[in-house]
Amino acid sequence: MLLQEKETGSLVEVLDVQALINPAENAVPVRIQDGQEEQDPESYGKDVLVFPSGESLPRCWMDAEYRAAK
Repeated sequence: MLLQEKETGSLVEVLDVQALINPAENAVPVRIQDGQEEQDPESYGKDVLVFPSGESLPRCWMDAEYRAAK
């Protein structure tokens, strides 16, 4: 799955989709898609990632207490 880093606009490939959708995980392993050579995996916080369309990640992927009233 490809997502986009908010600050730079760089595309990143999510290497563990289960970690991405797990609200208990704060970071996910990704591989930056810049350049022609495959980059080494890095860990990115979910708060710096968005969909390529610019839409934020769903709250249920980021907050384990998303059902609790605020």
